[in-house]
Amino acid sequence: MPTQSGWERELVTKLAMMNIKEQRARRRWSLFWKFAWFVLAALLLAYVLGFIGDNGKSDTVGRHTALVKLEGVIDDKSVASAENINAALKAAFTASDSVGVVLQINSPGGSPVQSQRIYNEIKRLRKDNPEKPLYVVVDELCASGGYFVAAAADKIYVDGSSLVGSIGVIFQNVGVDKAMEKLGIENRTVTAGENKAFMDPLSPMKPEHKAHLESMLADVHQQFIKAVKDGRGDRLKANTPGLFSGLIWTGNKAVENGLVDALGSVESVARDVVKADDLVDYTIEESAFDKFARRLGTQFGAGVMQSLNKISWK
Repeated sequence: MPTQSGWERELVTKLAMMNIKEQRARRRWSLFWKFAWFVLAALLLAYVLGFIGDNGKSDTVGRHTALVKLEGVIDDKSVASAENINAALKAAFTASDSVGVVLQINSPGGSPVQSQRIYNEIKRLRKDNPEKPLYVVVDELCASGGYFVAAAADKIYVDGSSLVGSIGVIFQNVGVDKAMEKLGIENRTVTAGENKAFMDPLSPMKPEHKAHLESMLADVHQQFIKAVKDGRGDRLKANTPGLFSGLIWTGNKAVENGLVDALGSVESVARDVVKADDLVDYTIEESAFDKFARRLGTQFGAGVMQSLNKISWK
């Protein structure tokens, strides 16, 4: 094999080095674009899940009516929790350009504790901001705990076909002890404390347990009635049969018996009562991740067990 001259060896070396540099450059650009696409995908995911973005709210919106929506069951795990609703109400009241607050309710009720906390916060915010009225506007349904919250408002507006009321308390429970007996299934629950298995669905109901439960429900019911009377005052037609029995009325009938004040919508209240047509929504929305998790039913098992033993206003 003939020996390469100096210039040929130098040319081969230069070509080899150029090839190596080109390969290194391709790898660097490949890594760069992979990283760029990763960052873009991460930002897009964060936006979809609600971690970034302004949610369409502006800090400078001008004179307006603040809107907060209470939708669904009032529960500490739901978007209609006291934490979420109270935070939205506080933002609505403290916004410098808001001249009034509308709380739109579409709820069957829920937790007495959560409802009480929202009621108390409305009372506090109204006292601290006397120049800003708070009106409730009922959508389809304002029952039980939903109405408990509404009773704290300056006035309540409804549609003629809205459903309002259900001033009562319920404890949901099932008993399967007789079915277990027929199937030959033995309950082996062991307790320390004679009443620790209170209202156990696997055991027969004891008369003393039923009496104690009825006493508890009566206590919570009286708290509900007092809150409604304090909130509505002389507007209530107290002689209405079944007013505090858990019955529910249409919006038209609720106007007659004093549970609500008049017919109206969010838009009409903002326009004709608050006198500020522009509406700004302060509602804290459920994140996309929470919606996804809820739809997958990640808390299905816990929800089933809670439904077996639960006191609620609904």
